[in-house]
Amino acid sequence: MTNELLALERAALDRWGRGDPDGYLELSAGDVSYFDPFVAQRLDGHAALAAWYATIRGKIRIERDEIVGARIQPLGADAAVLTFHYVSQGSEGALRWSCTEVYARAAGAWRIAHTHWSFTQRAG
Repeated sequence: MTNELLALERAALDRWGRGDPDGYLELSAGDVSYFDPFVAQRLDGHAALAAWYATIRGKIRIERDEIVGARIQPLGADAAVLTFHYVSQGSEGALRWSCTEVYARAAGAWRIAHTHWSFTQRAG
């Protein structure tokens, strides 16, 4: 489970860094919920997430990034919480993030049920 979820997340981030949010759209469940510091309120559902991503498609470029301190907490065999810090350098400058993804497996495929991105600052 751990390697599989990290590989899915890494692949989606790689596409994101090329301005392509479809990696995340393909992973997101129909009833996904989504928090992002660039969005005023929670987005509910795949259509709302796709509409948001349409406004930023092709505008983001990430030159360097790193997933830091990833942790996966299984919730039985078909759900897990992935948390990590994300450090990126690109079109938006240098950013530090915290991310929480709740994954659920349905019909043999992992889907993101909930996403929460927030800004963090370097400790110390």
